[in-house]
Amino acid sequence: MIRVDAIWLSMQPLDMRAGTDTALARVLAVFGSAHPHHGYVFLNRRADRLKVLVHDGIGIWLAARRLHQGGFARVVLGANTTLSRAQFDALVLGLPWQRVGEHGVITVV
Repeated sequence: MIRVDAIWLSMQPLDMRAGTDTALARVLAVFGSAHPHHGYVFLNRRADRLKVLVHDGIGIWLAARRLHQGGFARVVLGANTTLSRAQFDALVLGLPWQRVGEHGVITVV
């Protein structure tokens, strides 16, 4: 199992033809560095494909996911953001990840 301590979501799309080296170059351009045990998530422009690059401390892993119907929930945050594990799990399923955790709490005002 690959240890992932932090997951980062990029607001900049990635060409899904990109291989490991191109995806790593994008991580360096967008986030400044690739930290061990961190995952970096990129969507394509149509938000129906996703790639995750993980630096495991020794090497690089690159995983891809494509939805056959619908798209991954994307929200315009303006800046790259961290995701909790629950938010990441919701994102890869195509669910509205931004409603998971603190943002999904209903309170009485």
